[in-house]
Amino acid sequence: MGRVLVTGGAGFIGSHICDKLLDLGHEVVCYDNLATGSEGNITHLSEIAGFTFVEGDIRDDGRLGDAMEGCTHVNHQAALGSVPRSIKDPVLTNEVNINGSLNVLVCTQRYSIERFVFASSSSVYGDNTDMPKREENTGKVLSPYAVTKSAFEDYARVFHLIHGTETIGLRYFNVFGPRQSPEGPYAAVIPLFMQSIHRGQPPTIFGDGEQTRDFTYIENVVEANLLALFGDSKESYGGVFNVATGRTISINALFDTIQNSMSDYLGKETSIAPIYEPPRDGDIKDSLADLSSVTRSLGYSPKKWPEEGIVETVRWFVESNR
Repeated sequence: MGRVLVTGGAGFIGSHICDKLLDLGHEVVCYDNLATGSEGNITHLSEIAGFTFVEGDIRDDGRLGDAMEGCTHVNHQAALGSVPRSIKDPVLTNEVNINGSLNVLVCTQRYSIERFVFASSSSVYGDNTDMPKREENTGKVLSPYAVTKSAFEDYARVFHLIHGTETIGLRYFNVFGPRQSPEGPYAAVIPLFMQSIHRGQPPTIFGDGEQTRDFTYIENVVEANLLALFGDSKESYGGVFNVATGRTISINALFDTIQNSMSDYLGKETSIAPIYEPPRDGDIKDSLADLSSVTRSLGYSPKKWPEEGIVETVRWFVESNR
């Protein structure tokens, strides 16, 4: 069994990865500054043997190094997300996502970590209109957030090339599931839709709602991280792979699906119409992942489709807000 440092481990995605690693018998060091993560996501882990929480920033190399010492693997989920936030404050986004992430990568080399797996983003496809999205065909990025993700992919590739570090990047496509918060100005669309319907308020859709996304349930993302952390595919080192379902749905259809699911779960009909506003700067029109490379190299395939994931996420949301 390994000892895995999970940066951003108190976040939505990171906390689910911590759960699964502990279930499998690994030790986990959860490292998070709680800027966007929450202690509530990991409270249930505090009494589990093998779990350690360290509050710290990835830009603090001293504290990060102390937390990493004795670890065998690093799973790097910490980041400052959101395209709109990066447009509003590109300097802070760069400091965290580039300087902070590079700090984690350098510490990985210093402490002779066996494997470094990190979260990237489908935003790196930018203005490339090809569908589905294939890893080798990225376009011109459209936001500071996408710049940081694209640049760090190169850093990881170069560290593998120069130092032999076993780096593997995972390009997430619109991850959703339990623990994803609807709070704050940069919340993701699915928890925002659920919150609006639950409150009987119309949600906002930017654009005409016909833009499409490859929404990916959290269980699939956790599975991809485990395959990347512990697989033995040497051809994957230095590479970056799509993590998605290979299906697409429009934002309008997504809203209808969530509203119908909440109506079924609550046992009462809801009929709320969204408000439409102009598209946001930096948003892409359509997104659909090609999974052939990640299937071939890591053995990944989605285990749960978006429709199933929405039902489980709605159940969690309603129960959490009773």
